[in-house]
Amino acid sequence: MSNMTRRSMLSKGIVGSIGAGSSILPMFAAEKNSPAFQRLKVLVAGGHPDDPESGCGGTIARYTEQGHEVVILYLTRGEAGIQGKSATEAAAIRTAESLKACEILKARPIFAGQLDGATELNSEQYDRIFKILQAERPSVLFTQWPIDRHRDHRAASQLVFDYWLKSGKSVDLFYYEVEAGMQTQNFYPTHYVDITSTESRKRQACFAHTSQLPETTWYRMHEEMHRIRGLEHGCRMAEAFIRHNQSPDTGLPGL
Repeated sequence: MSNMTRRSMLSKGIVGSIGAGSSILPMFAAEKNSPAFQRLKVLVAGGHPDDPESGCGGTIARYTEQGHEVVILYLTRGEAGIQGKSATEAAAIRTAESLKACEILKARPIFAGQLDGATELNSEQYDRIFKILQAERPSVLFTQWPIDRHRDHRAASQLVFDYWLKSGKSVDLFYYEVEAGMQTQNFYPTHYVDITSTESRKRQACFAHTSQLPETTWYRMHEEMHRIRGLEHGCRMAEAFIRHNQSPDTGLPGL
């Protein structure tokens, strides 16, 4: 999430309007040592370093704890995300932070090579993301909700959606939220994941992005979101998702 668009806005408010949605329980997984266990490859895409972690870090932690593989695709390296730093300096800092966050979540990072604040939706970029995802062959896709105030978030959403269409809608596609009401808009969940047991790892991963000042700004908003989504789902803390209604299944695979 871009420093300029988010941090200046957060000083003016707390959690915006968070719409209630239907509570559909995720499917339960077989134990990873069980003969019935099927290892999934989960790919989570986001516009910037810290978007996947803040939007679904608790869910990522649950997947990796269950023994599934998680790949985090960052569309940019956060080049515009540190005030007073050049794009090169910011990218180096935020790349290092992303690597640390992925280590905490036991995920594997990929960087797609676009520029923070100047992401593009064109044939070249659609082809690039398609080739990356085609090589990964994910079992489940998570990306940002397309109705969002930040263009990079919208770009990440559309690029992943294009891959999903071209791949024949053959895998589950879920959308996640970031800073509901401030960035993500009109988000009415269809699915929830109880992250009560993994919120501490999510926090550690988000706090790895020290340049983004999580302790004073955006993580506090996500803590409120966790509690509100938890109330909606009947647990202490939860993350919320929207499942594309043309996805093959009706639950969150593997959880």
